[in-house]
Amino acid sequence: MDSRYTYFVLDLASIFFPLILSFDKKVHFYTRWKFLFPALFFNAVIFIAWDEFFTRMGIWYFNPDYLLGYYIGSLPIEEWLFFLAIPYACIFIYDCLKAYFPDFLQSVARRITYLAIPLFFILGFIYIQHWYTAVTFLLLAIILLFHILIYKTRFLGYFYLMWLIHLVPFFIINGYLTSLPVVIYNNAENMGIRIGTIPFEDAFYSMLKLIIIVSLYEGLQLYKNKKFVNSHKN
Repeated sequence: MDSRYTYFVLDLASIFFPLILSFDKKVHFYTRWKFLFPALFFNAVIFIAWDEFFTRMGIWYFNPDYLLGYYIGSLPIEEWLFFLAIPYACIFIYDCLKAYFPDFLQSVARRITYLAIPLFFILGFIYIQHWYTAVTFLLLAIILLFHILIYKTRFLGYFYLMWLIHLVPFFIINGYLTSLPVVIYNNAENMGIRIGTIPFEDAFYSMLKLIIIVSLYEGLQLYKNKKFVNSHKN
């Protein structure tokens, strides 16, 4: 295969099976696309802007040898597709967990969150001079705090389990992207700790993206259901 298709093919492979399985009779994920796609779009606006800013600052950049060569702003078209394909696959996993494993991990979700929030704040402030580390951990702590204030822990058990499961394909795909490398990181802007070839922050950057999507995805469904209940009361 021509190396220029590498990133593009990885994007397509990531979404292929979740898209096909979206029509599973128990999960029927496709029926919630109307809640999912607004959440994906909002998230993409935030992270594409972040990605564009960090690329221009030289915090990371992309190897043209593994790209089709089409760009929007400073970002290759594959990176734009990444913000649809990977989150779609992860929220599909999340909905499968809700369908097949009710109330899983809910009993420990609060304790996990109460430990995670101060830890992420501490890491963000310790590495405040490193853009990627500081922004990732500080924003993650803030978003988790807002999530638990608004939703308590009703979704976090599923979320944490989904995040743990997603680490398997995450390490395969990101390991491939960073070993070639397709994506090249400026180590002066991160902790300098690698899991294989993957910066340590990447796993939590992914957690940040996903908790924002889950918060919006579930919030839109709650809002729709509340309107439905209120309309029937009237």
